[in-house]
Amino acid sequence: MTIDKKFISKRYYETLIEGIDHVHPIQILGNMYMDEQQEEVSELSFIRFAQGEVYFHNRDYEAAIFKWENITNELEPWAKKNMADAYFELAQLSTAEDIYKSIQTDSDVLKTEVLLQLFRIYVARGKLDLAVERIKEAVYFNPDYRNVTEIAKEFFEEHQDWKNAIELAVNESVRTGDIAWFDTLLSYVEQERTKKTEPNYFNEALVELFKLDLARFERLSGAFWNNYRNGDLYISWIKEFNHILLHLESGNDHTWRDLSALYYDSYFDFINGKYLIRELAHLIPNHLTNWVKITDSKHALITAASTLAWSEIFTNSIDPSTLNTVENMVNRSTRYHGGLDDGFKLFESVLSWAKLNGIEIGKRFEWMVHELLDLRASHVLITGVAGNSKSNFINAVLEEKVVNESISSTVMFKDDDFIEMKEITDEGIRVISDVADAENITQTMILSKKPISFLGENEIAFIDTPPITGLNRFKNDAFQYLQLADSLLFVLNPDSSFTEEELEIVVKIRDQASDLPIHFLLNGMDSNDFTQEIIDNTVSRVNTYFPKSKVFAFSGRDDQYALASFLKAMNNSRELEEERIAKVQHYVRKTIKYLLERRVEIENGYIESIKWNENLVTKINGATHQLSDLEEEKTRIIKRSFTKIKDDIKQELLEDIPRILGSCSELITEDSDFAKIHIKLNDEMNHRISKHIEEAVMPRFQRAINHWIVEANNEFEQGQGFLNEMSTGFNDLYEEDKLVLACDFRVLDDWRRDADRMTRGSVQLEKVNILNRFSPSQFLLKSAGKLLGALQQNNAMLHNKYKQFVENEDYREVADSISNQFFHGFELFEKALDRDVSMFFSHPLAELKAAMDESLKEIEDHKESLKEMRTNPETYRDPITLFQLKLLQIEWMTSAGEGAYQYR
Repeated sequence: MTIDKKFISKRYYETLIEGIDHVHPIQILGNMYMDEQQEEVSELSFIRFAQGEVYFHNRDYEAAIFKWENITNELEPWAKKNMADAYFELAQLSTAEDIYKSIQTDSDVLKTEVLLQLFRIYVARGKLDLAVERIKEAVYFNPDYRNVTEIAKEFFEEHQDWKNAIELAVNESVRTGDIAWFDTLLSYVEQERTKKTEPNYFNEALVELFKLDLARFERLSGAFWNNYRNGDLYISWIKEFNHILLHLESGNDHTWRDLSALYYDSYFDFINGKYLIRELAHLIPNHLTNWVKITDSKHALITAASTLAWSEIFTNSIDPSTLNTVENMVNRSTRYHGGLDDGFKLFESVLSWAKLNGIEIGKRFEWMVHELLDLRASHVLITGVAGNSKSNFINAVLEEKVVNESISSTVMFKDDDFIEMKEITDEGIRVISDVADAENITQTMILSKKPISFLGENEIAFIDTPPITGLNRFKNDAFQYLQLADSLLFVLNPDSSFTEEELEIVVKIRDQASDLPIHFLLNGMDSNDFTQEIIDNTVSRVNTYFPKSKVFAFSGRDDQYALASFLKAMNNSRELEEERIAKVQHYVRKTIKYLLERRVEIENGYIESIKWNENLVTKINGATHQLSDLEEEKTRIIKRSFTKIKDDIKQELLEDIPRILGSCSELITEDSDFAKIHIKLNDEMNHRISKHIEEAVMPRFQRAINHWIVEANNEFEQGQGFLNEMSTGFNDLYEEDKLVLACDFRVLDDWRRDADRMTRGSVQLEKVNILNRFSPSQFLLKSAGKLLGALQQNNAMLHNKYKQFVENEDYREVADSISNQFFHGFELFEKALDRDVSMFFSHPLAELKAAMDESLKEIEDHKESLKEMRTNPETYRDPITLFQLKLLQIEWMTSAGEGAYQYR
C-alpha cells in the first residue's frame, strides 16, 4: 500500500508498529512517545499523527482531534484533513468545512480527497449547487482518481442533473475512449435526456466512437437521430452529423442498415413540403453524398435516384465523383417494379396539394390516370375522319349496336362481369343508363362496362372517339386521350383510303405521342368495291410514311378471328406495365406544368381583378352620386308640386272663409232673438264652412292630389328608367344580371291610400267659436242684446248693428285657424315626402353600396393575396419544385436495369 493510500485510510500508524505483534497499537505508540521524549531533540509529530489515527478508528474523535491539532511537520495538511474527518463524524459539518477549506498542500491526492470530502459535506447539508461545483472540480482536477467520475455520475443521475451527467459522459468518452462511457451516453440519449442539447456538443464523442466501434457508432447516431427527430434541433443535428460523416472513412467492412434507413426517412421527410428549399439547399447535398457513402443494398437504387434527381434540379450542388458513383449504381441495379404505384401516389399527392391551394385539376383527368393502373386490358384507341363507318365496325366487333356517328363524346368499352355505365366529366362522375343519357358534349368520357367476349378474350378495351373533322380537328377528343391509349387504330374508308387530310392527322398524332404504336384498319363493311388492289394500294401508301405500321382489311364479322390475332400482335410485343409507368409519369409532368402555368394565371388574375374592381368602384361611386342627385331632384320636384297644390287651395280657402262667414248676415232679421242670435250664427257659420270644404275644397283637392300622384309616378318611372340603364351598364361589366336597381313603387300606393283617406268622407273639423269669442265689440253687442232684447223698439237698430257686425268682421284669424286645422294632415303628409322619396330610392342605393363593399373587399383580398404571392413566392413554387424532384427520382428508378445511362 502506498503512503498516500495509508494516509487516506488512516493506516500510517502501521508503518510505525510494523513487526510488533500481540501488543495494542495504543500501548506501542505510547511507549514510543515516552521514549522519543527522552531524546535530546525529539520529533513527536509522527507519533502523535499515528496515535490520532488509532483513536479515530476506535471512534475517540476528540482524542484524535487533540493529537492532530499539535502536528507541525510535513504531515500537518493530512492532520488537518483528518481533524475535519473527525468533525464530520461528530456531525459538526460547519467546523469540518472550515478546516477542509483551510488546507494548503501540493499533494494532488490530498487536494482530491479534500474536494471529495467537501462534496460529501455539501450533499449532507443539502447545498447541492456547491456539491456540484466541488465534484466537477474534482473530476476536472484529477479525473483518473479512484471512483471520482463514478461518484460524479451516480450523484448527477440520482439528482437528475442530466446536463452535468451528459457533460461527464461526453468528456470521459472522449478522454478515455472507454466503451462503457459511450454506452452511458447512449443510455442518456435513449432516455431522451439530450433532446435540448445542441447537436454539435457531441461531435467529438461521435468522431472518437467512429474510430473505436462502427456498430456502436451507428447505434449511438441512430439514437441521436430519433431523439432529435420532430424537434427544434432536428435540422441542426442533420447538418452536424453530415459534416462529421463527410470527413470520415469507414472502409467496406460494415453494413449501415439502420443508418441508411434513417437517411431514407429523413430525406423524404425533408422533401415532403414541410420545408422551403432555402432551408434545404445547404443541407441536402451533404446528406445525399453521405447517404451514397453508407447506403445498403436495400436503399442503393433510391439513394442513387434521389441524388441524380437533386443534381438535375439543382445543378452543380453534388460533387462529380458522387454523381459517377450513383450513375453506376443505377446501371448496376435490377429492374425496379414499383414505378406504377409510385407514380400514382405522386399524382395523388400533387392533386391533394392543388386542392388545398384552391386549384381543381378535374375529375376526368384524375379518372384517366387511375384507369392506367388497370393492367388487365390494353387500351386500343379507335379513331378516324368522318365517313369511314367506324361505328359500324365497332358495333360489328362487339356484336351489338352500341354507338352511332352522332355521338360527340368519347366512349370506352370494357369487358366486365357487371353492367355499368358512367358519364365522366371534369366536374364529376355520374351513373347513366344509356349512352343517350349523357350530355352530348365534348370533354366527356363515357365508360361502358358489360360482358363483351371479344374484349375479354383478347384482353383489350376500346376507346371510341368522335370522328375527326372540321377546322378544329386537332382539338378532337382523340388527341386528348393519346396518353390513355396503349395503341391506336386509325380507321380508313376504302373508297378514299389514306387521304392527305388523314395523313396530316396521323402525323400530328405521331408528333404528340411518338411512342404510341399506330396501325390502320381498312373498313370495307359498307364498300361495294373492296378489292385486293385497293388493299395493296392502301398498304403501300401507309408504309411509305409509317413503315412499322400494319394495315388490317376488315369486311365483316367473318374477319373477327383475324382481327383478334391482329390486335394481339399489336400489343404482345410490348411491356404494358412499363408503358403505363411512362404514361402516369406523363400525366404527373403535365399536372405539374399546369400548376406552374396556373400560378401565373392566378397572379395575372389578381392584377386584372384589382384593376377591374378599382374601375368598377369608380363607376359605382359616380353612380351613387348620380343617384343621390337624382333623389334630390325628384324630391324637390315632387315636393314643390305638392306644396303648390296645398298652398293654392289654402289661399283660396283663406279667401272663401271670410266671404262665407259674412254671408251668414242674411240670417239676421228684425224678428231674430238677439239674446241667442250669436249661438245660431256660430252654428251656421261652422256648418257652412264644413259644407264648403266637403263639397268644394275636398273634391278639388282630391283631383289635384291624384294628378300629383300621376306626375310623381312619371317622375319615378323616369328615375327607374335611368336606373335600368345604369344597371344594364353594370351588368354588362359583370357579364351577368347581378345588379338590379329596382325602386320601391309601393310608396305610390301609400300615397294613394293616404290621399284617399284625407280627401274622402265628411270633414271632421272641431267646432270653431266664431261669434262666441270674447272680443270687446262682440261682448258689448251680446250684452246689449241681453239688456235690450225686450225692447221691441230697439230691434231695428240691433238688426242693423248685428248685420253690419257679421258682414264687416275681420275673419282672418278664424280663417287661419280653420285652414290650419284642415291642412294639418296634409302638412304632415308633406313633411314625410322627403322620407318617402328616400325610401323609393333606398334599394338601389343599398345595392350600389353592397356592390361597392364587395368590390372593395375583393380589391383588399386580392391585394393581400398578391402581396403574399410576391413576398413569399416560394410557398407556392417550392412544393411544385419538390414534385418535379420526386418525379425525376421515379424516372431514374424506373430506368434502372436498362444498361448504361448517361447522366442528363
